[in-house]
Amino acid sequence: MTNEFEKMLRQEWYDANNDDRLIELRRAVQDLCFEYNQTRPSNLKRRNELLENILGEVPENVELVPPIWVDYGKHIKLGKNVFVNANSYFMDGNMITIGDNTFIGPNCGFYTNTHPENVELRNQGIEKALPITIEKNVWIGASVSVMPGVTIGEGSIIGAGSTVTRNIPKHSVAVGSPCRVVRAIKQDLE
Repeated sequence: MTNEFEKMLRQEWYDANNDDRLIELRRAVQDLCFEYNQTRPSNLKRRNELLENILGEVPENVELVPPIWVDYGKHIKLGKNVFVNANSYFMDGNMITIGDNTFIGPNCGFYTNTHPENVELRNQGIEKALPITIEKNVWIGASVSVMPGVTIGEGSIIGAGSTVTRNIPKHSVAVGSPCRVVRAIKQDLE
């Protein structure tokens, strides 16, 4: 028999709000986030230990400026040289993959979860989690929201305040709510 955790990772409808195991996992990592967010910036050793406990693995030259919040933590895979500015939230019911050399502005949210249109199912706590992929060398401006199932292509720039509801191709500048490509990125130096 399939449990709710397995359904979540298989992108099936699952019960997130009434499953004891999922509730326990979220509470445990929220405690770790709370401690991480309260740790002195000068205590790098403790912050790195906590971040490793939250994420499971921390590549080289990764910085997440507190406060950060995650739902599970272990479904977040960061590349090397990733910088995440303050007050970011990772709703990682499914994988959130962030490629090498990615810069993320403050107040950003990455939301893998979606809910049914049917109000009775929604009120029961049923939801589905779709993975998010941010390819390498991406710059995401402040206060950007990335929605379930989205891929942002390599080398792209997402303008501040955007809501990314669909895939963004490689080497694009995209802005707005909903976020739309406004032009291709020139690769020459200006």
